Amino acid sequence: MSTYPRRHVLGATAGVAASVALPLAATTDAHAAETVERQTGAGTGAGTGAGTGVWVPVPSPVPVSLSGLYDNDGVDTASARGGDFDGSGYTFPGEELPSGQVRVEGVPFDFPASTAGAKNNVVSLGQRLDIPKGRYLTAHFLTAGSYGNASGKATVHYADGSTTTAGLGGSDWYASGGALSAPYRYRPDGTKDEHSVGIGTSDLWIDPQREAVAITLPVTNPAEANKACLHVFALSLQPVAQGRALTLRDAHSTNSLLESTGAQSVEATVVNAGTVAVLAHDNVTVRVDVPGARTVEPARVRRLDPGEQARVRVGIRNRTGTAPGTLQEGVVTVTGRGAQAAAQRSPLSLGVADYRPTEESLSGHQAPYWFHSAKFGIFIHWGVYSVPAWSPVGEQYAEWYWNHLQDPNNAVHAYHRQTYGENFAYDDFIPMFTAQRFDPRAWVELFRDAGAQYHVLTSKHHEGYALWDTKLSDRNSVKTGPRRDLVRELFEASRRYTPELHRGLYFSMPEWFNPDSPWMGHAPRNPYTLDPVPYTGYTAGKDFVKDYQAPQLLELIHGYEPELIWCDIGGANDSLHVLAEYFNNAKNRKRPAEVTVNNRSGIAFHDFTTPEYTTYDNTVVAKWESSRGLDPFSYGYNQATPDGKYMTTEQVVHSLVDIVSKNGNFLLDIGPRADGTIPEIMQTRLRETGRWLSTNGEAIYDTTYWSRMAQLGDDLRFTVRPDQAFYIHSLAEPGARLTVEAPVPIRSGDTVTMLGHDRPLTWTVSNGALRIDVPATARKAGQHAWVFKVHWNS
Repeated sequence: MSTYPRRHVLGATAGVAASVALPLAATTDAHAAETVERQTGAGTGAGTGAGTGVWVPVPSPVPVSLSGLYDNDGVDTASARGGDFDGSGYTFPGEELPSGQVRVEGVPFDFPASTAGAKNNVVSLGQRLDIPKGRYLTAHFLTAGSYGNASGKATVHYADGSTTTAGLGGSDWYASGGALSAPYRYRPDGTKDEHSVGIGTSDLWIDPQREAVAITLPVTNPAEANKACLHVFALSLQPVAQGRALTLRDAHSTNSLLESTGAQSVEATVVNAGTVAVLAHDNVTVRVDVPGARTVEPARVRRLDPGEQARVRVGIRNRTGTAPGTLQEGVVTVTGRGAQAAAQRSPLSLGVADYRPTEESLSGHQAPYWFHSAKFGIFIHWGVYSVPAWSPVGEQYAEWYWNHLQDPNNAVHAYHRQTYGENFAYDDFIPMFTAQRFDPRAWVELFRDAGAQYHVLTSKHHEGYALWDTKLSDRNSVKTGPRRDLVRELFEASRRYTPELHRGLYFSMPEWFNPDSPWMGHAPRNPYTLDPVPYTGYTAGKDFVKDYQAPQLLELIHGYEPELIWCDIGGANDSLHVLAEYFNNAKNRKRPAEVTVNNRSGIAFHDFTTPEYTTYDNTVVAKWESSRGLDPFSYGYNQATPDGKYMTTEQVVHSLVDIVSKNGNFLLDIGPRADGTIPEIMQTRLRETGRWLSTNGEAIYDTTYWSRMAQLGDDLRFTVRPDQAFYIHSLAEPGARLTVEAPVPIRSGDTVTMLGHDRPLTWTVSNGALRIDVPATARKAGQHAWVFKVHWNS
């Protein structure tokens, strides 16, 4: 049986995911216990702890066969053709996927075999899945979306005739990564499309107090071109344990350091798989025992309701003589109420060794904890395209002006002729990119006032114009245009005036019309006559990757020390070497830094994914960041966009809340003018967002998603500050009473307030629903989104 770890899976989840847990006391023979561990791949689980009976065993997940419902052949092999996953003839490569029993995130699934002509997934069109009658915490699915993210409402049917509903979805197979992923897909003609595709996890919450008998899948679209369709590959059910029960899932070492002590982090997921809540007085603690290292910072779980999960971080430090990167088998143990609750054996890499330029070595890296906590960043698209700054409003990216100009059928082609004339080359805009009113201090102080925690500037967009003093080409802002190193000025201002902000840089991997490697297939030319024109400041004859692209990235890494590199497009690259150097440079500085990179550097490895102008419908467990402009559909400044078309502050706040509730960050873009001024409407929106965050930020920063569900209906979202508080975000102004028909983790003694009002509110729980009385004074105190805090007092 193959095993796939949690952190590599891009999955959408609306509920809790639990793993196999076997009773320690149930196996008296040590050799037999070791054999069980090898067979399950999960290690030992819930135990009775010195025979006290405090903790009960956790039943194993139950894979459910879907073979009778499979209606789509989405997996081909080189020798067996004929599938059509997405309605356009593309398929997963069977050679790269498992077959039979597979364990993903600690959960066993029966994965369909890649048999010639056989169906292997269900197109979600409202089918009813009968399941073994029982009490369950979660239904775990393996899913994927074609032609975009796909999701809808799934319904759980119970023996008493009642139902519950929650979101179930799949991330776009072409945009997702994860354990069940492949480095290519098959085209309709059987050739390989060298782009990774993936299958993720999606979890559906089930009420453990009722006996479930069936699940009705969401109604999405048929598997047709240009229609978002949800595909279901496998299902596994997690039964509930009757009593007090915890289990561990996906315990593994990381290369991340805890911010409090600088110790290496070992991560694990603690799941309350029973029917009794974990409270502070239970003293639930997670530790690591491993030869060659010691636990210096145990993790604690002070509140965890039945069916909920907590991702914990245990700090370990190598003992003297243990070399970084030493591999040892260790045991991650959960104790509580004076007894062992659960344990899992896992191979652990002790200490952080230098990275090597291989996918395997880089895969040990992950998004740093500051990035998980930050939630909100500012994207800045600024370059030569900021001079013409024009495209039809809401239709296309204004920063793609030069590329749009090439197409006689694009509105930019006619606009440019009429405004500048046929003989005005794109590079003739360079002297007009002056940045004469660029005030970097004002910029970073605006970002701080907006409540952002990091900023990302376009160091070089697809036009190939660099905003720093690159030595690889004179096509930059120091040798031409502003005659200033714009990247350095922004970073120096940020370090001096807003040191709390993290600094990042966008970098386009290809260039549209670079003479040595034109992404669009040709060097610069007059779009009307097709005559060649100069590529200002660039001398042709280079190896684009080795002599130019990779050295430019290394200039940024060593000369500016960005904490985040936001690559774009991918394509030809030397990213294995560049990123290994990036990570090693950060790790080995006098003051080590935690840095991160997105999924667009042209290799499979990444720390986070980057949907743009879209989000996910459900929680995605693997870290992600959604970006979009304040403009209705442009990152760069578009002078044609009237103020009334920009996002309202309410839309910004709603987007932020929605994204954070689903484990994402929100990278909100602004497009400064060519002179360096930020349009007033953008400044207003940012400052208004900052005012909302000054009141409600505790429900955004340093929070995590609720493992039960991300949202309820259109208006309610949830976030959690681990072990402290639970937050309910109402995107609509509540009435005199707010009713939340969800299993909110609240108990007698807890306090409910509304942020910005802060006086205790009266609440009750009736028929499984939380009801909060909201006085008029509280309703008037809120704006954009009303946030209710459940403060855990026990």
